[in-house]
Amino acid sequence: MERDLSWDGCHNVRDLGGLPAAGGRRTRWGAVVRSDTPDRLTERGWAAAAAHGVRTIVDLRIPGEHRARPGLRPPGMTVVSVPLDSRDDPDHGRYNGTPFYLRHHFENRPERSVRVLRAIAQAPPGGVLVHCVAGRDRTGLVAILLLALAGVAPEHILADYERSAARLSALYALLGEPDDGLRVQARLAAAGTTTAAVVTELLTGLDVEERLRAGGLTAAELAALRERLTEDGSAVVDEGGRQDAGVVVAVEDGRGAAG
Repeated sequence: MERDLSWDGCHNVRDLGGLPAAGGRRTRWGAVVRSDTPDRLTERGWAAAAAHGVRTIVDLRIPGEHRARPGLRPPGMTVVSVPLDSRDDPDHGRYNGTPFYLRHHFENRPERSVRVLRAIAQAPPGGVLVHCVAGRDRTGLVAILLLALAGVAPEHILADYERSAARLSALYALLGEPDDGLRVQARLAAAGTTTAAVVTELLTGLDVEERLRAGGLTAAELAALRERLTEDGSAVVDEGGRQDAGVVVAVEDGRGAAG
């Protein structure tokens, strides 16, 4: 199945299903979807999200980043606000919008990631859309943690994170803004590293489950997340690539007009 989704008004939407997970399982189609902000979705785009099974939206943005068009979101979708950042953070802006954000945030504020994962674990049946602005770093962090807990191999997790760069180029062009990927690559080059090295170091240098438990995630919540996120590897999906009781997670990042 095609993981990249076409929702009119969004440019960085993909289902986290179909990836090989631990114990011969696979990530569940329609369970986790990540995206850029749904604020730009048209009526047709919202209809596509609903048809994909989205029933809960987990919004990672700081209050003030919201620019939703009223009246387009279909009934039956619940929005849960779980800001991953705060403007009062002493290092706010230092790492944001780059892959350096991932490890720094997770090491120093695991309890915030726990709040997001708890919202996903406790969501009612149906898809959960998790997003911030561009769907890259804040969303990327949540997607990394979810896939790591599911036992997805680091190379697949990295490939998912890197997919955002290409998906967002069209959005920056549409907005008439410089491609933010160029700024990110310059920051990485100045530090003598790459996106692949930064993400791989995060995945190999930290025990994700242990850190989440230290941040307050319970054994029951871990089990609930794995149950939502994965299924038997031999399971058959329907023609739309959906499964029962999923979590659609769309998290987006970025700080400019495109963010």
